[in-house]
Amino acid sequence: MKTIDLHVNSDTENDFNVLKTLYIIRHGETDLNRKGIVQGRGLNTDLNEHGRKQGEAFYRAYRHIQFDKIYTSTLKRTHQTVYHFIKSGIPWIQYPGLDELAWGVYEGQASSESTRTAFRQMMHYWLSGDLHQKFDEGESPLEVKERQLEVLEKIIERNTDQNILICMHGRAMRLFLCLLINMPLTEMDRFPHLNTSLYKVEYDGQNFRISDFNNTDHLKYLFLK
Repeated sequence: MKTIDLHVNSDTENDFNVLKTLYIIRHGETDLNRKGIVQGRGLNTDLNEHGRKQGEAFYRAYRHIQFDKIYTSTLKRTHQTVYHFIKSGIPWIQYPGLDELAWGVYEGQASSESTRTAFRQMMHYWLSGDLHQKFDEGESPLEVKERQLEVLEKIIERNTDQNILICMHGRAMRLFLCLLINMPLTEMDRFPHLNTSLYKVEYDGQNFRISDFNNTDHLKYLFLK
């Protein structure tokens, strides 16, 4: 388990009183994940058998947490990942703001030299600061940020919610973490992820900090009966 603080200054760390804790995970594996094919917002794919087992493993590891709310994207691979939590009766809300970035014309295409070249060029644009760039029929990081801001407004509302489980998607999760800790979107690739990897983020009423970074310890439950 690894801890990283990317927002709170060391001078104020001792004054960080946690009001809310977000457990942000990526969805479990799909067949397109396994094949290395980009899904994006436009493909509403199901988890494969391994992905369902990843979701079950996460549930076994974190079912002791008293979650007040579950937030997911509108895409069923996120619903299926946290199915056991939803089934337990925890209030569940779907937010379009948590959907994956739309990769447009490249969604569902098999990997090839031409698609790899196109993605390398797009990543170069984004990481160099040209965040308006997008594929035809797709979305830019700035457009994703705008819809994620609506979710952020819900998170920071003053209410009794203390523990929130959020299931979303890889590229969108990278952008969301940048948004939460006020990091430039050009730094999005600082957040690696695997299927069902966890980022635990704490909120003190003003700032967010990451207290658990890309945690996959729960996947040990895949090998336990």
